Amino acid sequence: MSSPTLTAVADLARLPGVADSVTAAREACTALRWHEALRRRTPEAAAESRVRGAAASALLEGAEPAGSAGSVDLVRDLVRGAVDWGERGQDPVWRVLAGVVRATAATERVGSTQLRSPAQVLASLHTAATGDLLPMSQVGRPRRAGEDCLEWTELGPAPGLEEMRARLDLVHELVAAVASAGAPTLLVAAVVHAELLVVRPFVLGNGVVARALERVVLRAGGLDPTGVAVPEVGHADRAGSEYRGAVGAYASGGPDGVRLWLTHCAEAAERAAAEGGRIADAVRAGRLTSA
Repeated sequence: MSSPTLTAVADLARLPGVADSVTAAREACTALRWHEALRRRTPEAAAESRVRGAAASALLEGAEPAGSAGSVDLVRDLVRGAVDWGERGQDPVWRVLAGVVRATAATERVGSTQLRSPAQVLASLHTAATGDLLPMSQVGRPRRAGEDCLEWTELGPAPGLEEMRARLDLVHELVAAVASAGAPTLLVAAVVHAELLVVRPFVLGNGVVARALERVVLRAGGLDPTGVAVPEVGHADRAGSEYRGAVGAYASGGPDGVRLWLTHCAEAAERAAAEGGRIADAVRAGRLTSA
């Protein structure tokens, strides 16, 4: 049986334009799922999806040391061990990029079974993202009394601990329900993504964790079972300006703001599937690194 929280999220599809946007996204992801190249080479394509996803997520964090194409190549080299993780020492951009790469790579190990322990999943993704950026006492756990978050300040101050904990509990509930029959995967992914950005439960790394968790939910929830779509690329369109605007609209709390965020996420999922299709085409043609 669906929980009241899951039912409330499913009801968001009644907002104007949301159901149609979700349907279009689902159709795009279904078409990607049956791409000819994914019959035998899904792991290769999914690995490239994580590479491109990490590069796009880093761009959204302002941690893009080269141009877009250069960042994708750099991330690919990091993942395959051709570039030393410690090559640039304490360079802050490099350290954030490395954290994004690690967090995105960690999504491969998270499936529906792991999502039944959502707090552990968030802790593991946060550890991957910020292990080199925060004191170890602040890694892998939510904020405590006396700690603040200075990310996404355009949304206003981060909520206090009581509100943060209550809304984080709702995120946990939604994540744990991802594998439930009839769970609205895209809507759940969109809501947990936005909640992590608005609530900012961690001192640092909330955006990286939110995008990594969305990737996991879309795959484990069955919308993108191959893991080849690239949701981060979908959000990074136009250098992320629409992404940030849509998050701000969601944070306003009104139905129009929520509708804008949900339709943005659905359109981002369409773009994610299109990028996944380009990856699959490149895999089939044997030209992955130059795609």
